Amino acid sequence: MEPILIFKALSNETRRQILLWLKNPEQHFPPLELSQHPDAGKNGICVGTIQVKAGLAQSVISSYLLTMLKAGLLISERRGQWTYYRRNEETIRQFAEYVQHEL
Repeated sequence: MEPILIFKALSNETRRQILLWLKNPEQHFPPLELSQHPDAGKNGICVGTIQVKAGLAQSVISSYLLTMLKAGLLISERRGQWTYYRRNEETIRQFAEYVQHEL
């Protein structure tokens, strides 16, 4: 875990929102969006679904997701033509402990 990369990733409101959305995807993504992707939900959310929710260009969302991946906040999994993203709960837990004990 590299805290500086996580702080950088969390310095953007949209990236923080994406982490929030992925915490409880059933609450933040319409059932129709989830049903269109057979592996959505607990296994992650498709980048296109995140892009629609954020209302930003796919290139911007892809850049944001890459930043969060490099920081270790997300896990990605490619299945066929889709890439699914979910939170990396272990890194988030470690970062929370770091903030609590080190700062």
